[in-house]
Amino acid sequence: MSAVPADRPNLRVAGPDTAAEVLSPEQERPARIRTSWSATDIMAMEFAPPKWAVPGVLSEGVNLLCGPPKVGKSWMSLGLGVDVALGGRAFGSIPVEPGPVLYLALEDTARRLQSRLGKVLGQRQAPAGLTLATECPPLPQGGDQAIAAWLDRHPNARMVIIDVFAKLRGNSAPGDSAYDADYKAVGRAKKVADDYGVAFVLVHHVRKAGSDDFLTEVSGTNGLAGAADATLVLKRARNQGDGVLHVTGRDVDENEYALSFDPAIGAWQMLDGPAEDHQIGETRATILRFLRGAPGSTPKVIAEGIGLAYDNVKRTCQRMLADGQLAADTGGRYRVPGVPAVPQPALTSGNEGDTRGTAGLWP
Repeated sequence: MSAVPADRPNLRVAGPDTAAEVLSPEQERPARIRTSWSATDIMAMEFAPPKWAVPGVLSEGVNLLCGPPKVGKSWMSLGLGVDVALGGRAFGSIPVEPGPVLYLALEDTARRLQSRLGKVLGQRQAPAGLTLATECPPLPQGGDQAIAAWLDRHPNARMVIIDVFAKLRGNSAPGDSAYDADYKAVGRAKKVADDYGVAFVLVHHVRKAGSDDFLTEVSGTNGLAGAADATLVLKRARNQGDGVLHVTGRDVDENEYALSFDPAIGAWQMLDGPAEDHQIGETRATILRFLRGAPGSTPKVIAEGIGLAYDNVKRTCQRMLADGQLAADTGGRYRVPGVPAVPQPALTSGNEGDTRGTAGLWP
C-alpha cells in the first residue's frame, strides 16, 4: 500500500497494487453496534429466520462435520454440494433451495474430483454454481479473505465446504492453550460465515476412542465444538452400508438420522424411521415400530400384529425391557420409553376381583 500523499491528509490510498491505486475519502467512524437491550426491547424485535442450506440439518453459521477416516464424510460433503447447487433433494429426501456452493477439496486432485463428481451426478448435468478448488491459503494467512472474495462474487451463495478443516486452520498463536487455539480457529471461519449469512461445513475427524456422548468424540479440545454453531458426527460400522448422523447445535434440534451409503453412486440416503430402528436386530426393530403405533400392547397382541411367534415376541420384549429399549405398564403391556401409556378402564365393583388377562402380574 502506498503512503498517504502529504498534501491530501484526509485521503487514504488503497488498491491491489501501485498501478491501480484508488483514492477514497476517509469514512466517518461507524456507529457503535448495540449489544444490550431490555427484555421488552428484545421481545419487540423482528428477525429474519435462519437461512438453511439443508433444512433441519445445516443452518447458516459454522457446522462441524466429523467422523472417522474413510467413513464417507467427503462423499457426503460432495453430494450435499451438488444437491444444494442444483436445488435437488439432500440425502435423497430433503428439498433444498438452489444456490452457489464453494467446495474446498484440499485433499483431492482434479482427476479424483472428476471421478467422484461423475459418480455423484449420475445422469444429472454438472452445476455451474458449484465451484471446486484444491488449494487455499490457511485462514490466518489470507484464506478467510479469499473465501470472502468468492462470497462477494456470489451474493446468493448458500454453502461453503472446507474438506478438511485441518488444512485451513493454520498455526496457533504462541502462548495459546489448546482450547484457545481450537476456539480461535473455528471462530475465524465463523466470522466469515456470520458476516455473509452462509452455512460453512468444516470436515473434521473424531478420536479413535469411542464415547457414549458423540460430542466428546470430536478430535481436539471442546473449543472446536464450543465455537461451532452445530456439530454433526457421522458413524458407520466398517463394511456396513447403514450409518447414523448425530446432530446438535444452537439453531438445530438435536437429532439422529439413519442413513444408508451406496458406494456405486457415492450417495448417502436418509432412511425412514428413527435411527435406533436401524441399529438393532430386525425383530426388535419390528416390535418398536408396532409399539409406536399401538402403545400398551401385550406380547400376544404384538405377535398377532407383526406375524411372529408369541414365545419369540414375549422373550424379546423381556430382553428389550432389561436393555432399556421398552417400558412396561400394568397388565404386562409394553410401550416405547417416552411414549405415554394408554389409559386403562378404572376397576369397578363388577370387575374388581377379575384378574383374567393379567398373566404375569401376580405371583
